Amino acid sequence: MSDQPPWLGPVVEGVRDLDAAALSRLLPPPPATARASAVLMLLGEGERGPDMVLIERAHDMRSHAGQVAFPGGAADPGDNGPAGTALREAQEEIGLDPTGVDVVAVLPALWLPPSNFAVTPVLAWWREESPIQVVDTAEVASVLRVALRDLVDPDRRFTVRHPSGYRGPGFDLGAGLVLWGFTAGLVDRIITGAGLEQPWDHARTEPAPVHVPGGGGAPAARPETP
Repeated sequence: MSDQPPWLGPVVEGVRDLDAAALSRLLPPPPATARASAVLMLLGEGERGPDMVLIERAHDMRSHAGQVAFPGGAADPGDNGPAGTALREAQEEIGLDPTGVDVVAVLPALWLPPSNFAVTPVLAWWREESPIQVVDTAEVASVLRVALRDLVDPDRRFTVRHPSGYRGPGFDLGAGLVLWGFTAGLVDRIITGAGLEQPWDHARTEPAPVHVPGGGGAPAARPETP
């Protein structure tokens, strides 16, 4: 679309042809029993340039409490495909007005065996911004707009390790928040596919800041990761 900023084109082109194997190491594809869901990877123009909308999950959730994630959730029968699911969930969770959002790419569904969800990442451009804030307090603790310049900053990047044996990309978002696991894997692939990645120290390793409901950061179950 003509009103899209020049920086968005390389991002879209970088992910458009990614297949499930490039996005996830969890193969084979989702089984027929997997529950359909979607997440919204929303890109906008923030005060510090191009940015991405993320949420901090509520700290008393039964799974993935306190983790940074994309808005999203399980599909409803009335949804218009994965894009419809992602936009509806974002509206319910953070008050996003879907009429101001252009979906630019729908990526292959990724299987998360621990929960048996088939998650479809939906990449979108925030053409006309609307106020966003925590709406569903049962799901969301805070709403974040993270500048892409911070996500590609080598000083903010490291490898996360989890007691389960998992190792994957991590991003220091400041204010004690760390992006890791499934969401960090997708962000890493977006950055790499768009040619935005800067050399960073893969040997730098930090423990996963996992939470349990009411646990104040105590280790929890194995993360769902791409």
